[in-house]
Amino acid sequence: MIPDLILIRFGEHTIKGRNRGQFEKRMIQQIRTVLAPYSSASISRSYGRIYITLNGEPYAPIAGRLKDIFGIGSFSPVKRADNMLEAIQAVSLEVMLGLPAEPATFKVSVRRVEKSFPHDSQQMNHLVGAHVLRAMPGLKVNVREPQVELRVEIQPEGTYIFSEVIEAAGGYPFATNGKAMLLLSGGIDSPVAGYLSMRKGLEIEAVHFYSYPFTSEQAKDKVIELTRTLAQYSGSPIKLHLIPFTDIQTALAQAKQDNLIITLMRRSMLRITQQLAEEAVALGVVTGDSLGQVASQTLSSMNVIGRSMELPLLRPLIMMDKDDIIRVAKRIGTYETSILPYEDCCTLFLPKSPSTNPNLNVVRKVESFVPELEEMEARAVAGKQTMEIAPEYKLGAQASGEDSWF
Repeated sequence: MIPDLILIRFGEHTIKGRNRGQFEKRMIQQIRTVLAPYSSASISRSYGRIYITLNGEPYAPIAGRLKDIFGIGSFSPVKRADNMLEAIQAVSLEVMLGLPAEPATFKVSVRRVEKSFPHDSQQMNHLVGAHVLRAMPGLKVNVREPQVELRVEIQPEGTYIFSEVIEAAGGYPFATNGKAMLLLSGGIDSPVAGYLSMRKGLEIEAVHFYSYPFTSEQAKDKVIELTRTLAQYSGSPIKLHLIPFTDIQTALAQAKQDNLIITLMRRSMLRITQQLAEEAVALGVVTGDSLGQVASQTLSSMNVIGRSMELPLLRPLIMMDKDDIIRVAKRIGTYETSILPYEDCCTLFLPKSPSTNPNLNVVRKVESFVPELEEMEARAVAGKQTMEIAPEYKLGAQASGEDSWF
């Protein structure tokens, strides 16, 4: 079946009342970005829905991109018919015959918005269903658990007919819930945390710490590529701040507190990131912490590390298992890049026995003995390299019914 339209349903933001118009406006902007290469396609809107009229443009690549737009709950490829019984019956049969495989059971669900139409919803259920059954004698009706639900919506401007509902990203439209800084290490977890925070409507700027010559140019390239992948979901460039961390890391290592080195580095990173957040007018910091996964992510460690800054610390992965995180990473396309063998500065300085229960007073005392730590952090902020990483879309993606997050 070649659809005439795509029917888009809103996601979580429909509950937002007065802010709904702002959220819909942002989502439409992102849909227009998707449609930019397809000049014949057009957008219209009714309460709670958006319609894309394809006008001959290809469905598959557009659908592949729509799946990843935050704020879209689901969408359907739709055939349009005139508001006449014979036309509705003919197009309904076309939709059923266009399914990849003939189902064993189906039901018809008619919604009659155009009240002047001569048959009510119950009558149309029987009239459409009987027409389909005559042409497809192997089909049976099952109103409780049908394999296919044929949906017919009779609107004033025409009748929309469809059977497929494709789950999309859901959540809130990008950049409608404020801005936050993302600590992007280059591992598996932090890109997933970035994705999930964007899905909740956050605009992000990424922050990556590098320690040349301890870390390589390939490690930096890896983070740039991860940022580029995340930008595909934002629909716009993402700022990436590259922070020189060698001097701070060397100074902390010279404190001879090997078991606390990761705690000390993470606290310093958060203090630096808070300064960057103030410059960017960001209201939070996102990390890829998952409770208990490593020594720095025990509750005790996170308590001590988090007390180094005042901004809210957002941890989207905090209660997720590693297998769940990997599953999302594969789904969003960051996993293969994340597992490339180029290490970040934290993993290079990982001690044999990192502390899982650091003492806040001891950590603060060690920091007080590190010469010019505050000044070095200020120099790291001043020495940042900022890049705007634009998305690279892979055209021709196929939409499918695979919608499982975990």
